[in-house]
Amino acid sequence: MAAANMQDIKRRIKSVNSTEHITSAMKLVSASKLRKAKATFERTTEYFHYITESIAEIANSSSDIPERYLLGNREIVNTCYIIVTSCKGLCGGFNSNVIKEAEPLLRNDSQKPIIVAVGSKGKEYFEKRGYEIYSDYLAPPENISFLETREISKPIIDMYNSGEIDEVVLIYTSFVSSMEQAVKVERLLPFEIDNDPEVMKIEKQVDYEPSVEEVFNYLVPKYVEIKVYGAVVESATCEHAARRTAMENATDNAREMLSNLSLFYNRARQAAITNEIIEIVAGSEAQD
Repeated sequence: MAAANMQDIKRRIKSVNSTEHITSAMKLVSASKLRKAKATFERTTEYFHYITESIAEIANSSSDIPERYLLGNREIVNTCYIIVTSCKGLCGGFNSNVIKEAEPLLRNDSQKPIIVAVGSKGKEYFEKRGYEIYSDYLAPPENISFLETREISKPIIDMYNSGEIDEVVLIYTSFVSSMEQAVKVERLLPFEIDNDPEVMKIEKQVDYEPSVEEVFNYLVPKYVEIKVYGAVVESATCEHAARRTAMENATDNAREMLSNLSLFYNRARQAAITNEIIEIVAGSEAQD
């Protein structure tokens, strides 16, 4: 019985040891991908400020801006939700946190929600629950290019301009630190511009050609495009950070389990040796 128990423990030790090697390797891969994704995310953030500052300058220095992109210009009836998840698992609660944040918004929407799914996990989840997916992007998010982001954003902007939708909401994971990520729900369109006294006091007269309206109408789609691109890149950064943490925890758990199994194995082995000694002594005494 002890021998059979020892064989079971040895099999478990071999299995857990193999798992520990895999999770440790995945942790190293995720750490490497995290560094690259974080660098891309930081570069994207720099470019985003140029667009937002330009829009703020126009809005605060001119009274001729078109109102169709501003909050309060129309009644919010139909909403488009851009939901950013991953295409892979083994990243802790990364995908479930996004889904938990998005699902109540979709369920409480009085109209049929228009869903744009970035990442297969969100697409599969909502499809199984009867939601219609308007469009999707299922390639690895860390490989997305700005041109591919335009393909996602352009139909949404066209629907907003034509009046098919009245609101665009972006749901993604925001990067706080390598150890902390938070789900963020952000309205892209229509947006609200706060009057900033620092921006309103422009020293020089600025002329916008061909007109303020044309420049503003050009900048807003760019704002949506780079915002979606930034969200996908930031979400990919969070995914790698979450996977690195999950694999680190899994590796630590595997090592702890190996330590416990080794202890059980040594106890079983000592018990088997003790039984053998007892049998030998008992047999020797019987012969005497």
